[in-house]
Amino acid sequence: MPRQMSPHNADADDALIGQALERASRETYTTTPPRTLKGQINYLLGKLLTTRAVAAEIGVTPDSVNRYRRGARKNPPPHIQSRIDEAVRSRWQPRVRERARRRAAQQTGMTVEFRATFGYTAPIGSTNEARERLLTLHLPPAWAGRLLDAQYGRSSEHPNEVLAQAAKELYFQDRGRRAHRLDVELTGIDYIAARF
Repeated sequence: MPRQMSPHNADADDALIGQALERASRETYTTTPPRTLKGQINYLLGKLLTTRAVAAEIGVTPDSVNRYRRGARKNPPPHIQSRIDEAVRSRWQPRVRERARRRAAQQTGMTVEFRATFGYTAPIGSTNEARERLLTLHLPPAWAGRLLDAQYGRSSEHPNEVLAQAAKELYFQDRGRRAHRLDVELTGIDYIAARF
């Protein structure tokens, strides 16, 4: 019997899938985000409108935000700089990122590479032990759309379930050409990357 998937693992897998999809959408920029500290802080001020909001977002005091903005302080600690980078990237060109997701769901699909443990239910005489595999799948637009819908709450499916079903159909069953009675359960992801 396949190893049972605990709710915690499914939630952790869903979070990893979401992070991979977010990273993939960030790579679709048409222009690069601000690179200088002063430019990043000014961009965040334009988006969040107040020094206090920027300070809360990056975990510093409003006075520190003002020093960064004026250029009086040029080198924040590494953990603060990574928070600033993350805050900028998560807000940079949202319409371009949404267009890339829509194009993947309707026209081009996406490529997903992941290492996970798969459990199997198979006919008698074949193995059903859970195994770890590294797969690279090109998800056609229909599968990419299902995965994105699951990730952004537009369907009742979980991203983990959609990815397991896509792996079953596209890889293990070779688009319906073999292993017709095989059932696949994705029980743990330890690495995932996506590309639109």
